[in-house]
Formats: sequence, structure tokens, C-alpha cells
Amino acid sequence: MTDKRTDRIRQAFGAAAEGYEDSADVQRIVAETVAMLAAQRRLPDNPRILEVGCGTGFLTRHIHAQWPQADLTVTDLAPEMVERASRDPRLSGTFFTMDGQWPCFEGQWFDLIVSSLAFQWFDDLSGALERLFALLRPGGSLIFSTMAERSFGEWRAAHDVCGLVSGTPEYPSLMALRAMLDGYPDGAAFDEDYIVEFGSGRAFLTHLKAIGATVPVEGRAPVSAAALRRVIRAFEDGGARATYHVGFVRVSRI
Repeated sequence: MTDKRTDRIRQAFGAAAEGYEDSADVQRIVAETVAMLAAQRRLPDNPRILEVGCGTGFLTRHIHAQWPQADLTVTDLAPEMVERASRDPRLSGTFFTMDGQWPCFEGQWFDLIVSSLAFQWFDDLSGALERLFALLRPGGSLIFSTMAERSFGEWRAAHDVCGLVSGTPEYPSLMALRAMLDGYPDGAAFDEDYIVEFGSGRAFLTHLKAIGATVPVEGRAPVSAAALRRVIRAFEDGGARATYHVGFVRVSRI
């Protein structure tokens, strides 16, 4: 990922930090699922846990409640998100800004690494997976959720109807996620669809801005205002709904 694109992602999520939770219903549900998967793992009494892409703290709160004695390290690309999460008086831990695909740690350090809906912003998912896996202690697990290939398919289809190409990134299929785990001793992946009724194309775009998901795929220029109006009409003709297709992945060190 170029530094320029990384900066744009950081700025978009930073701008969304204060109002994020008002528009992030799916993100809340997905974080709960990641937390449930994490709760199935057997950890030491005082585990070392890393969270990548904390956002405002949906997943952080679950993890802290499950392991209140943990040595918890909480990170996000956007400093505003880190500050927003750290403001919760119920939480304790070390909070700082970090690009999760380039973790600033070395060696087998963590018993658990978790992340919810952040990995889709990585430009090299398999490389990031390798780097994060290297930080696990024996018996440790990396558990994350990421956007998968059917996400926002309705918005893409509306562009197709208008003879345009959407700026929505290409997300991995479940098959691709599972293939990524082939070189690891213990891994699993599954997916879920969450369909959101927006009522209008404008409401969908407002939602994306409110959660910070406004940076298009690299090299894709925004469409003109007239073209966007046509896309919105096509989206509404298709029902004005959008799918979050989410992949859930666990990989463990034996």
C-alpha cells in the first residue's frame, strides 16, 4: 500500500471516530462474533493479547471483559480511533497507533491476536498474516474478521448497469481465505452475510462516510456527479440494500 493511500485511510477513519458507533451496527455484531471465537481458546492466566484495528473499541471491550487480567495491547492505524477507544474508563491496557500489517514487535510475544474488520485494508493480506503469526507464542491464536468477496455486490451491480466500474475494493473469497491457511499447522475459516436495508443510495453513501470506508481501490478515480446520480438510481431500483459478506479466520500455533 502506498504511503499516500495509507494516509487517506488513516484520515478517513480518524474523521469518523467520534460518530462511528452510531452507524456501525454490522461492525458491532461482527466484533461480538470475533470475541466469541476468541473466548473458545484456552489462554494462560495472564495472557498477552494484541488487538489490531481497534476502532472505537467494540472488540476491545469484549476482550477486556473476558480476560480482565490480560496484558492488553490495543492498536489502530488512526490515532483518533485509538484515543476514542482508550477513553473508555472500563478499559485498561496499552494503546497506541500502529499499521497492523507491519507490527512493531519481534519474536513470539502474544498468546492471542484479534482483529475485526480491519484486514480488508491491508494491501498484502497473506504477508500480514505471516508477520502476525510469527508473533504468536506456542498455543497462541490469531483470530480476525475481514470483508469478503460478495460485500457491497449490490453497489457494484448498480455501477455495472450504468456501464461503470465501482471503486469498491476487491475482497477475497472464502476459498481464497482458506487457501491462505494451507501453510499453517492449524487454521479454519467460515463466512457470514449481513444484509442491510438502507432505503436509498444517499443513505448508503452516508453510512460509508460515517464509518470511514470512503477510500476507493488504488488508481480508481471517483465518478462524476451525474454518473453517481445514475448509480444511485440503479442501486435504489435494485432494492437499496447492501450485503456485508464477512470472512472469519482463525490460525493457531501448535
